[in-house]
Amino acid sequence: MSTAASSTLQSTTDQSTITTITDVQRFASGLADNVERVLVGKRDVIDLAIVTLLAEGHILLEDVPGTGKTTLARALARSIGGEFRRIQFTPDLLPSDIGGIVFFDQKLSDFRFRPGPVFANVVLADEINRATPRTQSALLEAMEERTATIEGETRPLPVPFIVLATQNPIELEGTFPLPEAQLDRFLMRLSVGYPDHAQEDDILRRFQLGTPLTDLRVVASIAELQQAITVARTVHVADEVRHYLTGLVRATREQPSVLLGASPRASLALFRASQARAAMLGRSSVEPDDVQRLAGAVLGHRIIVTPEARLRGDDASAVVRAAIGSGSVPVEGRAGLVDQPATATATR
Repeated sequence: MSTAASSTLQSTTDQSTITTITDVQRFASGLADNVERVLVGKRDVIDLAIVTLLAEGHILLEDVPGTGKTTLARALARSIGGEFRRIQFTPDLLPSDIGGIVFFDQKLSDFRFRPGPVFANVVLADEINRATPRTQSALLEAMEERTATIEGETRPLPVPFIVLATQNPIELEGTFPLPEAQLDRFLMRLSVGYPDHAQEDDILRRFQLGTPLTDLRVVASIAELQQAITVARTVHVADEVRHYLTGLVRATREQPSVLLGASPRASLALFRASQARAAMLGRSSVEPDDVQRLAGAVLGHRIIVTPEARLRGDDASAVVRAAIGSGSVPVEGRAGLVDQPATATATR
């Protein structure tokens, strides 16, 4: 971004403050509308990506090439005026290629630090499963602690900081599957998917003269995003809804087809994401519907089913659906929140 453009952005956004849930809803809606200009017909994926932004999480994008994964990352970064970096993961990539190096500057006769691509607001880790486990683990500290340690010195990463990592679920030859410890660091696992026929026609029309990504406007600022994150954290979660959320997560550990269930970190991730979704919709409190709508994206990649269950055709999605249907759902009544059987949620 040019200096003039940066000055213009600074002058327009300094006057804008986000202090209420309504402000967060307006912020999120404007951000989603802007991203949808280049990612056609994928509003649900865009909304979930913004939920992840507001919850200060990271996204694992599993999909075939050419569906818009890189476009989503670039559009998010451009829309908030943030710095974007892309890391193309390959088997010969080293941890120093991610975090940076300390080198001796002969002109200054001193050591200097050259930051790696992880020092950005939005980092695209493209084909993360093609790098060796040693290099993959270099992202662990960055994703969890939001710091990077180079030559023994720990350096803070920019705020906000979000990693969007991609995997091709079809081409697995020569790849290194992510370990459970690293999968657990991703708030959500998403799939963009193919557009329908009308949407694909629209893509050709919009991209006829070039990519609209180059002309995508900055509609928010880093400061506004930080304010929106702070306000989203204030969304109320009733005790009954909190108990329902933890019960749903615990139910993933108790099913006989599960080898590894969702962890307490998953409970916190679902909690933060539910707060963010409620704020995006202009609500000051979390509803059970928020928990249910996000459960698949937040919990699915944290669950491992037994080999016997896989042979029967069961997967993590089936485990989450069973967990949602296993308990009573608190609904709002005259006396506050009361329990109602899970089968009633279809009519809500």
